[in-house]
Amino acid sequence: MNNPHDIILKPLITERSMMQVEEKKYTFKVDKNANKYQIKDAIEEIFDVEVEKVSIMNMQGKLKRMGRTQGRRASWKKAIIKLTPGSKEIKLFENV
Repeated sequence: MNNPHDIILKPLITERSMMQVEEKKYTFKVDKNANKYQIKDAIEEIFDVEVEKVSIMNMQGKLKRMGRTQGRRASWKKAIIKLTPGSKEIKLFENV
């Protein structure tokens, strides 16, 4: 995975993640095979910021039913990025 856009898939926009922006914490959906070091390097390259801490969580896919048959949505990985105090903020809605 040399391309940082293959590691960082999309930002997660939820009520909780928007409250964490004030603490310079940003939440992203990332590739399942990426580790903390790859995520940190990708964020620093894409957004030109300094990362202090990376927390990652494996999110289990939810069970879904279609009539009698039961299936499961795909599992995914979530990363919470904390920026250094002197770093600039990430503009998630700059073109809206």
